[in-house]
Amino acid sequence: MAATESTMLELGTQAPGFALPNLNPAVSADTVSLQDAMGDYGLLVMFICNHCPFVVHVAAELANIGRHCTAEGVGCVAINSNDTDNYPDDAPDKMKQEATDRGYTFPYLFDESQQVARAYSAACTPDFFLFNNEGKLVYRGQLDDSRPSNDAPVTGADLRAAIKATVNGKPCNPEQWPSIGCNIKWKPA
Repeated sequence: MAATESTMLELGTQAPGFALPNLNPAVSADTVSLQDAMGDYGLLVMFICNHCPFVVHVAAELANIGRHCTAEGVGCVAINSNDTDNYPDDAPDKMKQEATDRGYTFPYLFDESQQVARAYSAACTPDFFLFNNEGKLVYRGQLDDSRPSNDAPVTGADLRAAIKATVNGKPCNPEQWPSIGCNIKWKPA
């Protein structure tokens, strides 16, 4: 399995806007925008998909992180930007099933045009972007040290520490490591 690192968008970057269809049946909104998703203390944007082994490896923790964000007053969304023509396991009907099967409580959004992934400089799945309540990027990088190829437990430690700092109005650790996963499946040009 080939691994791609996140691009590490510059800290302080303003969250790019979006308004995307929500495919999580557990969330009542048909479309979710950046403004809709923002919590009192910020917003976590996760680029994920259904089939990537890196996402599958951490999917249970993603569900936990979503519940943690809600409890802490941080908004949370997941966005699938993969080319579903060539990767049908990531198609909208499969996204609905994935959200239900995994117990995701956050909106699972479909970025069919891939414009949102490009605006965020998202490169891999999973790819994480945490913004403070002013919409400024305070963390981008890995969930934790666990990978499908190692025995490290999936804890969400890096992302959880960033969420805690953001909620407490403190700076995130400036030493941030890239997320690693499958490359986003871009549509042919």
